[in-house]
Amino acid sequence: LERDGYVALRRCVEGLSRRDVIDRIRDAGLRGRGGAGFPTGLKGGLALRQPAPRYVVCNGDEGDPGAFMDRLVLESDPQRVIEGLAIAAYAMGSEEGFFYVRAEYPQAVRHVREAIRQAEERGFLGDRVLGRDLRIRFEVREGAGAYVCGEETALIASLEWRRGMPRLRPPYPVERGFRGRPTSINNVETLACVPWIVRHGPDAFARLGTSSSAGTKVFALAGKIRHGGLIEVPMGTTIREIVDDLGGGVPDGRTLKAVQLGGPSGGCLPARLADTPVDYEALRETGAIMGSGGLVVLDDRDCMVDIARFFVRFTCHESCGKCTFCRIGTRRMLEILDRMAEGDGRPEDLAELDDLADRVSRNSLCGLGQTAPNPVTTALRYFREEFEAHVLERRCPAGKCTALVEYRVNDRC
Repeated sequence: LERDGYVALRRCVEGLSRRDVIDRIRDAGLRGRGGAGFPTGLKGGLALRQPAPRYVVCNGDEGDPGAFMDRLVLESDPQRVIEGLAIAAYAMGSEEGFFYVRAEYPQAVRHVREAIRQAEERGFLGDRVLGRDLRIRFEVREGAGAYVCGEETALIASLEWRRGMPRLRPPYPVERGFRGRPTSINNVETLACVPWIVRHGPDAFARLGTSSSAGTKVFALAGKIRHGGLIEVPMGTTIREIVDDLGGGVPDGRTLKAVQLGGPSGGCLPARLADTPVDYEALRETGAIMGSGGLVVLDDRDCMVDIARFFVRFTCHESCGKCTFCRIGTRRMLEILDRMAEGDGRPEDLAELDDLADRVSRNSLCGLGQTAPNPVTTALRYFREEFEAHVLERRCPAGKCTALVEYRVNDRC
């Protein structure tokens, strides 16, 4: 409250119509920070056209390896996210909303529940919000421990106490979501931006970042970096600026080899593309995506076959099993990568990996399967010679795959 908390909610309730709020978010150019980058204002407008009752949901099911942005925000500043979801509820005419938070984040779960209780005590939530005839109630639901529950339709199934499995779209959640009613789902970071936009105006937010990717983005820096942790930068900041200026560069005299952006749905970009700006379109052109904001730095000791294998193993394990191409295709890709790392790769494996990646991407039902091949396709695109060395020369250039490391005793030993 001392730092203008809930000023934005009061401004909305006392002076702005639902349409006004949605228009401000649209004019600010805010796009979903959970991965796909869908325009937030457009999503809200689509939901508002649907008949009541409507629901709002905060997606706090952060499951990318190496990502911890949402966890830290929910643990340290939950009121800001609650205010963002309350503004979304007001704009949507929704009386009920949910925080879907990973069960593996027990401290975040406790803090959000306590913050909701405090907001109710102060009259920012409850049956008479700010003393007006306005009801907004929130509940915390703990995630089911499955990565796929970060996908909207699987999340909704989990909210309804069903197994978290995606379904065909359309209808989209904004048309038919929780309990068969229109549902607007946004991630933690997206909702945290909303109060700032309402307080400072859409133009102030749009001036940050680029013309197509407004505002700032939080990244989780991890891997071979001097200063790991969370950073927040304007959209359009280059990968090199993030790694060298903010992260302190690669330590121990090693050299930057690549960065892995976007978690299991993202891609591996080589050091020569380090001047790529981090905005949605620029990253998409490289074959990677921004994802939720995980950024893993790799140096010359990292093996790209091993990195691709790590992420395919993750998506293979986390597949819900509904789609044949995701369930079996990722398993076949993992088997090929395992063979390569163990020295049993075949010349035809590279072409088979390309073919499998294309089929899994085109034929999977949800975003998990559609993007599961990204780490493999980008690694093949930019580091093909490393894959060829594993298959044709039975050699791991980085010395990471132990089955391909050979030691010889000679006269100098």
